[in-house]
Amino acid sequence: MGVIQPFNLKAFLDTKVAQYNQPDFIKNDPVSIPHLFTKKQDIEIMGFWAATLAWGQRVTIINKCKELISLMDGAPYDFIMNHEEADLKKLLHFKHRTFNDIDTLYFVAFFRQHYSNYNSLEDAFLPGGGDSPTVENALNHFRSYFFSLEDAPHRTKKHVSSPSQKSTCKRLNMFLRWMVRKDDKGVDFGIWNRIKPADLIMPCDLHVDRVARNLKLIYRKQTDWQTAVELTEKLRQFDPLDPVKYDFALFGLGIEERWGLDAIIPKLD
Repeated sequence: MGVIQPFNLKAFLDTKVAQYNQPDFIKNDPVSIPHLFTKKQDIEIMGFWAATLAWGQRVTIINKCKELISLMDGAPYDFIMNHEEADLKKLLHFKHRTFNDIDTLYFVAFFRQHYSNYNSLEDAFLPGGGDSPTVENALNHFRSYFFSLEDAPHRTKKHVSSPSQKSTCKRLNMFLRWMVRKDDKGVDFGIWNRIKPADLIMPCDLHVDRVARNLKLIYRKQTDWQTAVELTEKLRQFDPLDPVKYDFALFGLGIEERWGLDAIIPKLD
């Protein structure tokens, strides 16, 4: 009778990262939306918008983002910077779940204001303009800055979270992963340099949370910002320079392989 080998969690997750961190991952994921563009500002704008709208079925998210791109004449940055008041009427019927035309118009106003002063959306995440902020500080700063326009609608604030609200900030952390992570696999863009991959925090959505708990990577009872930090700290033990690459593994196991629902989970000591 053969010897039963102990379950090596790092090796298993590394295998799953290699499996899912591939160009084939793109087409069925909201990250496909910024991949429709080559201009940096278009990638940033539609990456942020796709991440913001990322709840519900992935196919619906992708279709709604494509609808929004069409309403902006296929060129989001150019539309935002050069639109006239009459052009905004095309956006008045855009809606995805609780995200509506009021939110859409405020996003356009914010982007126009920001890109009138900066070349990249990365600057919006840099408190005091410095490099390498903690992601917690970056996200708290970003929310305050995002809603700094005089006419910021109260209803829109529910669409942009922050650690100070104890949110996991799943969508923003996913957006940061897209912009910051650097590798040669072609999924994440790696076009930002002042926030470091080593400092990123895991996007802790329902699937990731469920799989991470099954693998005993999370012990905290509630799911909030500290849960995302706890998970990231565990994953830094496997790769301190790129802990959020394991998002591919945990998300893939949760949504593609249905771990915790109908898949067999290895027994951990």
